Amino acid sequence: MYCKIKEKEYNNKIIVYRADLINPFILGGRTCLSKIKNAPKLALDLLCDLCASLIDYIKKIITSKDFISRHKKASKDFSRNRSLPCSTVLLFLMNLLKSSIQNELDSFCKAVSGSDVADRKVTDSAFCQARKKLSHSAFIELMHKGVEFFTRHFSPKTWHGFRLLAVDGSTIKVPRTEEVSDYFGTWNPAKGERCPVARISQMFDVLNHISIDALISPKSHGERDLAAQHVAHSGHQDLILLDRGYPALWLFHLILHQGAHFCARLPIHLWKIARKFSATGLNEKIVMLYPTPVSKKMCAQLGLPATPLQLRLIRIDLGTEEPEVLITSLLDTSAYPHAVFKELYHDRWPIEESYKLFKSRIELENFTGKSVEAVKQDFYARIFMMNLTSMLAFPVQDHVDSNHKDCTYSYQINWTQALAKMKNVGILLFIREKIAPMIEKLQELFLRSVVPIRPGRKFPRKPQFHQRRFAFAYKPIS
Repeated sequence: MYCKIKEKEYNNKIIVYRADLINPFILGGRTCLSKIKNAPKLALDLLCDLCASLIDYIKKIITSKDFISRHKKASKDFSRNRSLPCSTVLLFLMNLLKSSIQNELDSFCKAVSGSDVADRKVTDSAFCQARKKLSHSAFIELMHKGVEFFTRHFSPKTWHGFRLLAVDGSTIKVPRTEEVSDYFGTWNPAKGERCPVARISQMFDVLNHISIDALISPKSHGERDLAAQHVAHSGHQDLILLDRGYPALWLFHLILHQGAHFCARLPIHLWKIARKFSATGLNEKIVMLYPTPVSKKMCAQLGLPATPLQLRLIRIDLGTEEPEVLITSLLDTSAYPHAVFKELYHDRWPIEESYKLFKSRIELENFTGKSVEAVKQDFYARIFMMNLTSMLAFPVQDHVDSNHKDCTYSYQINWTQALAKMKNVGILLFIREKIAPMIEKLQELFLRSVVPIRPGRKFPRKPQFHQRRFAFAYKPIS
């Protein structure tokens, strides 16, 4: 299926290529994609076919009996032909739901049937019963399968040959029910009633805007513990970027054990080795990091050696009173000179932007159910749809660069607009037979929705005292 040979005409020449690999060659003489960068439209067409292969790959997984049997709650579930089979429940939950369940179901049926006005084919009660048969683990598998396909076939962007993976966490408000409160835990403010809160975390490919792994867990789980679970999805040629709350020798050992490398920011006021280095005024220094009793205990639990590590400290002056101190396993000063690290650590910023998209744009806290399982279904379904959006938009960025090469600023895809265009359209890719024209139109919309990248802009964080809370009884119209 994925080794099918295809042809396209460009400049009176026939381009012959494999549908699963972006490695086209002209008849009579080979050439690689890098040599046809002056033909971004051609590259976009070739990658469009690869996006169609990705959709076909995911579609086959969703409809396979093995996949359904792995993720249904009971053996008798989804065993008969009903109006809401497993694949339909999956697609519906992927559709970036914000409105009431019944309104979303009517909109979903209208999009699938292509009618002007939706028929009431499915009730919200029927859907609530159907979703109880499905485990959230289905979306976790789809997330990892999609990432695996993307990594293997799309030639993702890298930094010095490394895939840049940022790890960061946050918290979100979850429905106020006894079941959810008992499972996730609560935040108990000095004034007012207690608020159920879940901890979320992800390992994010910052250059390709892909969530490699994501977790939602009880608030009591620490960010480092979740990071350790993410590390299992890393390997050789991965560079993990960590913020100030993560550095620990046991976590460094775990990353290196996976064959990956890391670069982390040290909180100077908490790390003696960072304070001493900062006082020297040196730009960089090779040091030995020795294990603390806590690190020794954690290494023993994980089966790792609690040995000292030779690491490299990097000083970055930010124009403020306190410099930034980074610690990294990249010891080769000629391959990775001091000058590259300021921009490297700044490259983790897209993971911060992804959380803004989570909470503000796709309204992650606007859940469609009040159970723990419903919360997890919504979380992982939206992660998958954000990943799918990034994968379909991946071919567009080179075309964006070409269109704005003479502009003052570089430009990138407007992810808010891209996600908005995926509503109702993304799920049709798994239903319609001919999807290449749909993908082309989507990518054309992505291409038209771009924003400038203005380097050097800084905005101080402002405390938020009035955060929006979503009420089940007052869902928005759309």
